[in-house]
Amino acid sequence: MNKSFEPEILSICCKYCAYAAADLAGSMRLSYPANIRIIQVPCTGRVDVIHLLNAVQGGIDGVYVAGCLEGECHFVSGNLKAKSRVNRVKQILEEVGLEPERVEMYNLSSAMGSRFAEIAAEMTEKIRQLGPSPLKLKLRKSA
Repeated sequence: MNKSFEPEILSICCKYCAYAAADLAGSMRLSYPANIRIIQVPCTGRVDVIHLLNAVQGGIDGVYVAGCLEGECHFVSGNLKAKSRVNRVKQILEEVGLEPERVEMYNLSSAMGSRFAEIAAEMTEKIRQLGPSPLKLKLRKSA
């Protein structure tokens, strides 16, 4: 484990639940790792396989999609579509020799600010254990 390695992690959050939970975490003054970059989407159902693969290919160390609780998506089944796509990306990563744990899906409600902070810390620690993305290292060498 490399303690000096600070992973770059992308968090793709639905507007109604996960992004609101991130906002609540900030309002509650909960600390979570500063290496988390949040992108707000109207619904995680809009997140496609190509978006996740582009992030990984671009050298992001880890990506997680955070949506509404299962069965409570504001767009009925968007989070279930996202879960299926995340699982497909995990399969693709494994097929090409990358750790599938670099991509995850989480579900939370807008009232779960503390859970958002926990997820950010859990994901950071998991990626820290895995180390930098091999693709990031290749990108640096070719630059």
